[in-house]
This record gives sequence, C-alpha cells and structure tokens, in this order.
Amino acid sequence: MKIFSPLYERAMRWARHRHAPWYLGGLSFAESSFFPIPPDVMLAPMSLAQPQRAVYFATLTTLASVLGGIFGYLIGLFAFEMVAPLLQEGRYAETFGLAKQWFDEWGFWAVLAAGFSPIPYKVFTITAGVLSMPFLPFVLASFVGRGTRFFLVALLMAWGGDAMEQKLHRWIDWLGWLTVVALIIIVWIYKS
Repeated sequence: MKIFSPLYERAMRWARHRHAPWYLGGLSFAESSFFPIPPDVMLAPMSLAQPQRAVYFATLTTLASVLGGIFGYLIGLFAFEMVAPLLQEGRYAETFGLAKQWFDEWGFWAVLAAGFSPIPYKVFTITAGVLSMPFLPFVLASFVGRGTRFFLVALLMAWGGDAMEQKLHRWIDWLGWLTVVALIIIVWIYKS
C-alpha cells in the first residue's frame, strides 16, 4: 500500500514553494519556545529540493531558532508561572527535571547539547531562563548547538541532491512502513 509516496511528493512540492522559507523561519522560532515539531522536517526536504540554497536555509533556521530560544529564555525568566504546570506535570516533566540536573552539572554545555540533540530544546531554553543562566553564554551555546545541527542536516541533504531524492522516492513506502513498525515496537516495549 503506497501511502508515503504521495506524502513525500507533496512535501517536496511544498519544499519548493516560494513561501517555504517564511514557514521554515516561523517553525524554527516556534519550536525553540513552545511548538513540538522540529524544523528539521522542513529543512531536510527544502535542502534536498533546492541544494544550491541549503546554506541559506540552514542559516535562516539557526537564526530563527536562536531567536525563538531567546523568547523561551524570557518565558522562563519572566512568565514561568504560566508554563510551570506543563513543564512540571505534563509530558515534559521528565525532560524539565533532566534539564535542571544538566544545568546544575554542565551549564553552558547543557544548552549546547540540547541545541544539537533531539531532546526538546524548548524545555532547555525555558529552564535556562528559570535558572537565570547568564544570557550571553546561553545565546552562544544556542548558536553553536543549533547551527551545528541545522548545517549538518542541510549540507547532508544538499550533498545527496537529486540522486538522494530519487532513491528516497523509490524507497519511501518501505522506509515509511519500517518506521511505523519500529514506532509500534518501541511503544509496546515502553508500555510493557
């Protein structure tokens, strides 16, 4: 059953849309402070569809993400009461506890690692504000962590170019179904 091929084709069409960079910037900003979907889901197909613009896309994503991180920092610094229930009792409770522990142990390096890793970066930006991490090291760590991640994604996609796009298109349904099966197994193991 080919469900993923049409989705892939649509994603690649959207990646070439003239307003796609605006959407990428907005998503990058939002993800760093409150939105759950990482910008990689747009950055990768955009860099694959337009490899000559991959560096531009990575730069845009990094800048918007760091600005969103600053917004998250300000939320933590001035408005933590509004988001405290989400962080302390919601689905981010464990990550919030981890973020506080990492800040106690590593400070600057915690932000850098969160910026690069798939850990919810927004939790670390807000926690940095809550714990009043010095602002300039926070911004520097964000630039390095986020920039490294986004340039790596964009440049790998640009390097793959048309050949990678054609291979992905050919195998996307298999990859999609394997991902679904893997997620089901992970959820089953986690729930057991």
